[in-house]
Amino acid sequence: MTPDFVVTFAQEAIKVTILVAMPMLGLGLAVGLLVSIFQAVTQINEMTLTFVPKILVVLIALLYFANWMLEHLIRFASTTIEQIPNYIR
Repeated sequence: MTPDFVVTFAQEAIKVTILVAMPMLGLGLAVGLLVSIFQAVTQINEMTLTFVPKILVVLIALLYFANWMLEHLIRFASTTIEQIPNYIR
């Protein structure tokens, strides 16, 4: 294993992680922003008002994007497992 290989493998793993997490994080951020604007306009400062909608949206996004996320994770894992003989050399 060369240092270049380790860096490339780590970069690919980080890319897959970000790609898989981005739909949930993006939607959670958007809902959080909307709730913050709503709180600023109405001057309601309820802490649970920020968490409950975000949790619901993240769970719905997880259900909606689960197949797509699983497909990317399986592709990355299968590629990694297939390349194990090349990694040992």
